[in-house]
Amino acid sequence: MDLSVVIPCYNEEESLRETHRRVQAACEAAPIKSYEIILVNDGSKDGTLSIMQDLAKQDPHLVAVDLSRNHGHQLALTAGLFQSIGDHVLVLDADLQDPPELLTPMLERARDGVDVVYGKRASRVGETKFKLFMASMFYRLLSWASDINIPRDVGDFRLMSRRVVNEFKNMPEQHRFIRGMIAWVGFRQEEFPYRRDARFAGVTKYPFHKLVQFAFDAISSFSIRPLRLSIIFALFGAALAGCLGLFAIWSYFQHRTISGWASLATIITFFSSLQLICIGVIGEYIGRTYIQVKNRPLFIVRDIYKTEKK
Repeated sequence: MDLSVVIPCYNEEESLRETHRRVQAACEAAPIKSYEIILVNDGSKDGTLSIMQDLAKQDPHLVAVDLSRNHGHQLALTAGLFQSIGDHVLVLDADLQDPPELLTPMLERARDGVDVVYGKRASRVGETKFKLFMASMFYRLLSWASDINIPRDVGDFRLMSRRVVNEFKNMPEQHRFIRGMIAWVGFRQEEFPYRRDARFAGVTKYPFHKLVQFAFDAISSFSIRPLRLSIIFALFGAALAGCLGLFAIWSYFQHRTISGWASLATIITFFSSLQLICIGVIGEYIGRTYIQVKNRPLFIVRDIYKTEKK
């Protein structure tokens, strides 16, 4: 198999048929002999699964993977990568913001020896200024916090070689940040600048609270710097406490020992807040370790729909 195209889907009934049409056309136009299109239903609540079943009956190249429940985008994408068998694997979202027509030029780069050709967003159409600002801040925070070099303004849209996918499949993390995991694998990786389009239909599946959770998953998966920040907070608190102690001694000898409730309350609140922040960060890492050591399956597949080729 020359190529696998992996597309995680959650409530994408409005765009799924158009996505399939454009991906199929891109694969037919590409310089390859064989391909498969893997659609992963991530516990959709609309008609996404029934559309997948219809498409699987019509297209012998299509494989529809139905997960047992909603596992989240990153695990749904993982399920598709585990199912893939192509020498190269293209990762794509179902909203058509990342044009499947870029497959051919990305394949040309891959055949020159590049193991990962990742799409870098030169511009983004249809995004609010707030979202663009938050995305910019996220990538800069991630770059500062991460122990590896994760490219900025890059999503999951990428073309990968089979050896990269095989190495990825050996990574057992429950909390996944796939673009960071692929960067960690190494090999030869190059950017592919492109213009990101607006959604074809529907609404984003990443509201603000999910973006915050995704950001923490990304940072905690590739850095222990938040734990180190706890040490900095502790040292800062100790230094401030030392200064306050010296001030108290100086005030005693200067006969200025009249105390007020405001200063006492401020000091207690300040140090209590630092302690809670440190405990919260440590607890988050411990909780993730607890979940990981259970060693549960990353995902559960309910069924796979495909039409056997004649």
